[in-house]
Amino acid sequence: MINKQEIMEEAKKHNLPPNTIEKDYVLNWLLAGIGEAKPLQANWVFKGGTCLKKCYFESYRFSEDLDFTVTNIAHRNPDYLKTVFVDIADWVYEQVGLEFPADEISFESYNNPRGKLSIQGKLAYKGPMQRKGNNPTIKLDLSWDELLVESPVRKSIYQPYSDANFNFQVQTYCIEEIFAEKLRALVERMRPRDLYDIIHLFNDSRWSPDRERVLAALKQKCAFKAVEVPTLALVNAMPGKSDLMADWENMLAHQISELGSPGYYWEKLPIVFNWLYNP
Repeated sequence: MINKQEIMEEAKKHNLPPNTIEKDYVLNWLLAGIGEAKPLQANWVFKGGTCLKKCYFESYRFSEDLDFTVTNIAHRNPDYLKTVFVDIADWVYEQVGLEFPADEISFESYNNPRGKLSIQGKLAYKGPMQRKGNNPTIKLDLSWDELLVESPVRKSIYQPYSDANFNFQVQTYCIEEIFAEKLRALVERMRPRDLYDIIHLFNDSRWSPDRERVLAALKQKCAFKAVEVPTLALVNAMPGKSDLMADWENMLAHQISELGSPGYYWEKLPIVFNWLYNP
């Protein structure tokens, strides 16, 4: 396990809180453990903003949780998941000395807004900062009611820290499908991180978005969840815009040192939708 000094140096370099950097480091090892766990390898597909950071763009916004679509219905069992993740915690500890206490690993089922069963996991950790008091936690969001449009891909996990022999992979959404889910999410829940990711992804020169693949995935995903396919007019009419603007700093400032205003990102949406529907 890296030391506290390395965390502090990375925090200074990125102009972010040390706790954000420590969690980023811990996420890497938890993700590696998931990728190495044979019961999960073929059935868990990593997605969302953390997937972009960990597997597609190393220099991207920092994140706090792990989102997976799970294709095996047998895994929809909190007791089973607790057993699997205690084993993953043991593996991580053997690899690097990073501890996820077994008595602070929990999984709870709940009905998501669509009325379908989902599971949220929480894992506390004892990382390089060695803080006193309650251990910080990582959240896992697991969903089974999601349509996979494209075949998953195996991607290497970026590791910017000094641990030796970190060479692990995890199964992920393709980037076009992540982009499509972000667009759909903007009309489902109107969260700051979705707006940020849409504009940042669209403008990122490190990839060239395949418009037809993005649009096809978006239409299928919206149909699957009976959600209207997003347009600029629909997004502008959504009631959650004021909440998004109000929550912008609170939700993102600890993840991105040079954030920019929400208005800046909102004003870029016409360009994205024009590209999507008027090539």
